Amino acid sequence: MELTEPLQFDHPDRRDIYEYVESHGSVSAEQTRKALGMEHRPFGHHLVILQRQGMVTRTDDELRIAYEDTETHSYETEAVSFTIRQADQDDLDGLVGAIRAAIGSGEYVDAETVADIVDSEGVIMRHNEVESRIFFVATVDGDVVGWVHIERPETAKLSHTAELTVGVLAQYRGQGIGSRLLERGTEWAAEQGCEKLYNSVPSTNEAAIEFLEAHEWETEAVRADHYKLGEAYADEVMLARKL
Repeated sequence: MELTEPLQFDHPDRRDIYEYVESHGSVSAEQTRKALGMEHRPFGHHLVILQRQGMVTRTDDELRIAYEDTETHSYETEAVSFTIRQADQDDLDGLVGAIRAAIGSGEYVDAETVADIVDSEGVIMRHNEVESRIFFVATVDGDVVGWVHIERPETAKLSHTAELTVGVLAQYRGQGIGSRLLERGTEWAAEQGCEKLYNSVPSTNEAAIEFLEAHEWETEAVRADHYKLGEAYADEVMLARKL
C-alpha cells in the first residue's frame, strides 16, 4: 500500500481492524480481536483480506499497517559509518530520544512538537483519513543519531504539501548526515507526488535556517515575535521548497 493512497474499505469490520492497528503502531492480533469484540472466524477472515489487499502485515501474532520502504543506504566518512532507512515501530524510543537531544534548548519548536506527539501516541507511522506520517532515520551501530520526518495532510486542498523536520545529534554533525537525511526525505516526498515542503523555525535558530537555505529552501514569510523562548520573543521564519 502506498502511504498516499486513499483508504477504501468494503466492510466496516475491516475498517475497524485497520484503524485499531494504525492507532497502536504494533499490536497483537488477539488484542485487536478482543478490543473490537469480534469472533475468531470473522476476525480471521477480515484480517486475511486486509493482508491480501496490502493494508496490514502480520508477523507471528503482531499486526502493523502495511507500508514499508525497503531502501537502505549506507555511507562512510573518515569519521563515521551510518545507515539511512525507514524508521519502524521498534525505533520509537531511540527516535524520540534523538529528536529531544538534537533540539537541545528548544529552538526547533516544530521538531519538539513532533517528538511530543509521537511519544504520547506511541506510534511512529500514521496513515489514516486525516494525516500520513513517516520517518527515516540515520543510525550508527544501530543507534538513531538523526531523523527526517514528513507529514502530509489528507485534506484534498493541502495534500500537495507536506511538513518536514530534520535533525542530527550534535556529536554527529558535520559529517553530511543531515544532508543525506534531507535528500532522502525530499526524494520520498517527490515520489509520493508532493509539490511543496515547508518548515518553520525560530529566527534564533540560525544554523537550521542556513542549512535549509543551502539546500534550496527559501524564506516565504516571517511572523514577528511568534515564539516565546523563556522570557525572550523570537520571530518565526517560515521556509519552503518547491519540488
